[in-house]
Order: sequence, then structure tokens, then C-alpha cells
Amino acid sequence: MRIVYFGSSSFGIPSLRALGESGHDLVGIFTQPARPAGRHKTPKPTAVAEWAKGNSIACSEAENINTRRNLAAVAACRADLLVVIAFGQKISREVIDLHPKGAINVHASLLPKYRGAAPINAAIMEGETETGVSIITLADRMDAGFVLGQVKTDIAPDDTAESLHDKLAKLSRRVLMETIYKIEAGTAVYSRQDESRVSFAYKLRKSDGFIDWSRPAEEIANLARGLWSWPGAQTDYVSAKTSKCCRVTIAQACAVPAACSAPGTYGLLDEDLNVICGKDRLKILKIKPAGSGLMDFKDFVNGRATSPGDLFMAIEEGR
Repeated sequence: MRIVYFGSSSFGIPSLRALGESGHDLVGIFTQPARPAGRHKTPKPTAVAEWAKGNSIACSEAENINTRRNLAAVAACRADLLVVIAFGQKISREVIDLHPKGAINVHASLLPKYRGAAPINAAIMEGETETGVSIITLADRMDAGFVLGQVKTDIAPDDTAESLHDKLAKLSRRVLMETIYKIEAGTAVYSRQDESRVSFAYKLRKSDGFIDWSRPAEEIANLARGLWSWPGAQTDYVSAKTSKCCRVTIAQACAVPAACSAPGTYGLLDEDLNVICGKDRLKILKIKPAGSGLMDFKDFVNGRATSPGDLFMAIEEGR
């Protein structure tokens, strides 16, 4: 089959590589334009654009894939099938209908759970122990198409959004190629999603990572894993001795059973240097102070003479 690919993030690279190595004809790649990045705001191409350049494959940048000009460019590919992975744009029905075999999307959840932009983060933050990849048809509503294939995998206790992203990216390669084979053979089964089980994973904001210490310790530990490495579970550390304040990101932690504490003590370090939470205590394992690298919490403690009574203070939005 002639296949055209729409994608931007590194999540799709294993699948894109598989398409390039298959017997199918990869007739076009479309991606988002380069965006300013880093301290100097230098335009940075997408991961897909960089992969295409490294493999000497033509790649077109599209600010809006639905314009007349881009519609003509897609039509010129004369593709049978459109494959979309983390493209970052809504695709019009006009673009979809250019492809006789349809348009399919790779989504990093077991749909109908976690439709939306951040399914990997949401699965970890919600304490799920299992997730997966779904192959669906593109639909007018976000991630609401027919399911053509799914594959499951466990979420390890130490998985972060970063590690689970890489795991699911590799997993998606196999289920995508199996689904394409079925579409070509005419054996694909199109299953409706159960609308009664739908949940959403909306696009993340930096403030989603601001820790509320009145929450249970297990929730905060899941927040830290689910938001690493961006936007990160953040809080302000205040030394009781010096009153100096330092913003930190908690990268890895676990809940420690403990008796309930008074509301005024939330965020304080106890005698074991665990953080008092709304339920249980949080044992911090990995932490990243602003302007520094990721470190073991014991190194943070030694470097700042951290002691019981020091405070992890909630960040207010806009501060």
C-alpha cells in the first residue's frame, strides 16, 4: 500500500521506522514546523523532521494541514492509507477522505480510557497498573473512532511518564504493522468504543505539577512519576534555620504509612525526613533543585543541612 504519515513527536519514530522498512511505499511525511526552543529560542525541528533528514527522506512542514495548499500536497501523494501519530493538529474530514483505505491513529492508552493529549501521564497519576496502545480510525470527535487493534502492558512501580512513553512507543510499532496488514487484507475488525467508559487526559499545564500537600502521599508519589520530566511535581523548599527558599521538583518518591496529622503540619519534614501529607508520609527518593541536576534526596539533605521542621510549601499559581 501507499502510505502517508502525519506526526511530530519522538513517540512515533519506532513506528515510522517500521513503515520505512516494510514492503509498503511511504509516499509522504508531514510534520509541524520548527518551534523556538531553549534559552536562545532557536527554531528546533520536530523529532520526525530530524529523523526524516537523517534518513534522507523528504518531509513537509505544515502549520495547518487543512489549508488548500496542504490539501493539494497530501492529495498529490496518492496514498491509500493515512497514519497519524502525535501530529498535534486536528485533521479535517476533507483530508481523511483523500485515502481509500482510511485514516488511522496510534493512541497511547487503552481507549476509551484517557482520550486526549496526555494519556501516558494520566495513567500513572491515576495509579493504573496497566495501560497500552490503541489503533483507531480518525473521527470528528477527539480519539472517538473505531478501535482496530489494542495491545496491553504493565505499568511498573518505578515507571515515569518518560520511561512509559518509550515503552509504549516501541509497543506501538508491532500493533500498528499488524493493523495495517489486516486493513490491506480486508480482515480488520472495526469495534465501537464504549461511551460509558470514556475518560479524558487533557493537555498538561505547568501548574498541574504544583504539589498540594493535603493530598494523600500515594497520590503525590504518582504525580511525581506521572509528570516526570515535564512539567514535574514542584514545590518550594524552605529551611527552618535560614528561611532560604528553593524551588524543587520531586522526581521519585513513595508513600510511607503513618498516623493522620493536623492540617497545619502538611508539608513539614518529620523526624525521619519524610514529608507530612494529608494521608501518610512521603519518602522522597530523587529530587531536582532549580538550576541543578537530578540527585538522590540524601545528597540534597547533606548539601543543605536539611532537618526536621523544614517545610515543603505549596506553590501558588502565578508565583
